[in-house]
Amino acid sequence: MTLEYQTPKTRSPIRDDVAYFLPMAIFMAFTWVGGNWPALYPGSYVAKVIIVALALIVLWRHYTKISWRSWWLGAIVGVIGIFQWVPMQLWLQRNVEFFAPSGDSFDPTKTFAGSDAMLYGFLAFRIVGAVLVVPVMEELFWRDFLWRQILAPNDFKLAEVGERAWAPFLIVSGVFAFVHGNWWLTSIVWALMIGALLMYTKSLGACIIAHAVTNLLLAVYVLKYRDWAFW
Repeated sequence: MTLEYQTPKTRSPIRDDVAYFLPMAIFMAFTWVGGNWPALYPGSYVAKVIIVALALIVLWRHYTKISWRSWWLGAIVGVIGIFQWVPMQLWLQRNVEFFAPSGDSFDPTKTFAGSDAMLYGFLAFRIVGAVLVVPVMEELFWRDFLWRQILAPNDFKLAEVGERAWAPFLIVSGVFAFVHGNWWLTSIVWALMIGALLMYTKSLGACIIAHAVTNLLLAVYVLKYRDWAFW
């Protein structure tokens, strides 16, 4: 078995596993801040998009080279994903009290009511984060690093990208769902689809495309219907 890596030209003080974990940790920390202090949500979101993007750029040499084969299949799965995500979550919210939104979703049209420039600027950052930054960060962590870490705990790089096994398929989907709170049922179905895509294509790039397409279409839905609970 031969794996292709982007080998650092110079020794780095950061381990490869830490490089995978760090952008996700930064993202989750800023998400926690924005979730606990609503007044800080806009600034925390802009900050996490910028800082996570910079972290990915700085740490890029630590990551396995991404294959973009079957990207078109990723796009198809991404479209299927939005038709699974939105209708399923809407049904759950309307019929099961546990899944109902909290009612305090951040509404940028109210927060930036006096400034179109601030409103459109924030929405631009929100879309860029969801479509360009989050898919790369999350797929590197969930379906590149964690998937292989489960298969090869002593050295995740000994496992192949997309290596077929029930353990990572189910565990990664379960942990992904757990961090999505009361979206867990909708997100675990979506994560199982992406896991199946990964095993079928062995292409992390296809998973990134699928994630980006779903997030882009979700942004279209949110902006069209002003359903801010989905953001």
